[in-house]
Amino acid sequence: MLTVAMAAAPAAAPGPPPAPDHPARAPALAADPAYGALAPCALTPGQDLQMSEGLPTGHGYVRSTGKVRALTLMIDFPDAKGPGTARKRYAEFFPQTSRWFKRGSYGRLNYRPVAPIKRWLRMPRPFRSYGLKRGSSFEPGYRRLVADIVKAADPRVDFSRYDLVNILVTPNAGPPAARAVLSVTYADNQHAPIADGVPLANVSFVYSRQDDGSGTLRETGYRVLPHENGHVFGLPDLYTRRGGDSAGHWDVMSEDWGAGNDLLAWHKWKLGWLGARQVECVARPGITRRALSPLGRRGGMKLIFIPVSPYAGYAVEARTNEGNDDAVCQPGVLVSWVDTRVDSGRGPITVVDSTPGSNGCTDERNVHPGLSDATFTPGKTFTGGALGTGVRVRVTERDSRGDYRVEITRYASGGGRG
Repeated sequence: MLTVAMAAAPAAAPGPPPAPDHPARAPALAADPAYGALAPCALTPGQDLQMSEGLPTGHGYVRSTGKVRALTLMIDFPDAKGPGTARKRYAEFFPQTSRWFKRGSYGRLNYRPVAPIKRWLRMPRPFRSYGLKRGSSFEPGYRRLVADIVKAADPRVDFSRYDLVNILVTPNAGPPAARAVLSVTYADNQHAPIADGVPLANVSFVYSRQDDGSGTLRETGYRVLPHENGHVFGLPDLYTRRGGDSAGHWDVMSEDWGAGNDLLAWHKWKLGWLGARQVECVARPGITRRALSPLGRRGGMKLIFIPVSPYAGYAVEARTNEGNDDAVCQPGVLVSWVDTRVDSGRGPITVVDSTPGSNGCTDERNVHPGLSDATFTPGKTFTGGALGTGVRVRVTERDSRGDYRVEITRYASGGGRG
């Protein structure tokens, strides 16, 4: 499976539908026994997609819990020799990336980068000879490059010892990131070459990083790697052709430059970072009252999901400027629409904007301003629905512990089994 990070994509699919204005029978919901009481909320993966938001994630990706060993190689070329040392290039991404995954996963992912070769690994051919451009397919350029990497590294590297591969390309190879984004991941690659008896099926290539001019590149530039590694864990791109208009800065799979951001609660459930008691599935008509703990904290309820079909539904979570969420300027309750039938790069998750038409609440660069104040604060209500199911999410208060208390009402004209 090919995933091209930040590559041009078709126009975004429609986001959340309006509330139903006439009765319609809701389709029967899923009942995967592996998820127990949460089964109706384990949305079925879409078919014939590059990557799907559905559960469970396919077997060809890297596991996202426990110890994960990430082979990291720094490469350069005869016509683009690495500036400075390879160790300095490595330090641009580590230990920050490992810390980001530890915080975001609440310690459930032990991400261990390993760099057995401390120098630049020189490729035998000039960079331009591989013909690599934005959106390049795996064949033939990247297959040739991977083969050269394996040949150069194999005497000192046992590829069978690692779960994924990070290739940190010298930043002077190719155009600057502000002009063309070349960073790319090949995840669940069914055509991967074999090295030391294992397929190199999950490989991320990271090139130059965009400098937003804020002077924070040293602190924030590493986050292109968590984005790329998100693909090897099975997460699709949330941006669209227009950029971060679908999910804004609420997920690193949407926008990964500028100030810090985390992953959406849906992605944390998909990755296995949330326990069963941290997810509530509202699959039957009625009123549900819960306290949502901010996503940046350990423990507590993190996700309330309201499925309206086997493929789609609403996710409700609390976001504050804690943990990885440095850029949150309006803490509150975030509502988003998840559709597993929408492909990577077409907006499979759409954040509901509580203040449509506003200019947002941030002046951070590389943060989509219009969705920066998308959260619902105490006293605000979201009303929506689809396929015969009406949904109302009311934020009642923020309590003394900092949790957000919500009241969720599910109406159903045609029903749907839980």
